[in-house]
Amino acid sequence: MHARALFVFAATLLVAPGAIPAETLVLESRAERVSLLELYTSEGCSSCPPADRWLSDLRHDPRLWQMVVPVAFHVDYWDYIGWPDRFSSPRYSQRQRSYARNGHVGSVYTPGFVLAGKEWRSWFFSPLLKVNSDEAVGRLSLEVNHDRVSALFDPATPTSRPLELHVAVLGFGLGTEVEAGENAGKTLKHDFVVLGHTRVAMHRHEDGLTAQTALPEPRFESSQKAIAAWVSVAGDPSPIQAVGGWLDRP
Repeated sequence: MHARALFVFAATLLVAPGAIPAETLVLESRAERVSLLELYTSEGCSSCPPADRWLSDLRHDPRLWQMVVPVAFHVDYWDYIGWPDRFSSPRYSQRQRSYARNGHVGSVYTPGFVLAGKEWRSWFFSPLLKVNSDEAVGRLSLEVNHDRVSALFDPATPTSRPLELHVAVLGFGLGTEVEAGENAGKTLKHDFVVLGHTRVAMHRHEDGLTAQTALPEPRFESSQKAIAAWVSVAGDPSPIQAVGGWLDRP
């Protein structure tokens, strides 16, 4: 039996805002690369709110989930200047530093964008997102059943490298009244915020690779949630393929 037969494909179901689907939710990427767009941001950074607002506008982009999967990692290395970002995590800062160690970004800073594993500085002077890619990398399928996630990756070309599955729960409509630091007095709005993130090794099965893990527990409630998942080589944060979608419909 082919690995894809492990999945029971079902229609995406409408569920209450903020809820985990009561029935099976199945998402599948196209065979061509879907771009993971990562924003490294902080509520303690005065330059970050414009980038946060720009990322929020992608909610209305027709390419959302089909060609681009946006995620916002809030870093903790600005917390010391007077305002600890409640969404921040040292793990997210470490992920950004891993990009630098692997030579994919020149330095660690906010707001910092990484598009399909590469530093994207064009946002500062020409924020026109170009994600068209005809490169076939393989299909990534995701099945969410209650609080369990199963994934299948069929790579376009065989690989002997160890791969990891990353799963993130994203929050939307989040707001913070900042009382100190560089953004003191501002009310900041956030979307695509990583509220929970996990990674797990993938295992070979037939022609593909599979993985199962628990759906990450969100650290904060939000009015709406989505899921993002991507596959990367162990030790290198650059995504090979990505998939995403709503856990509850907008």
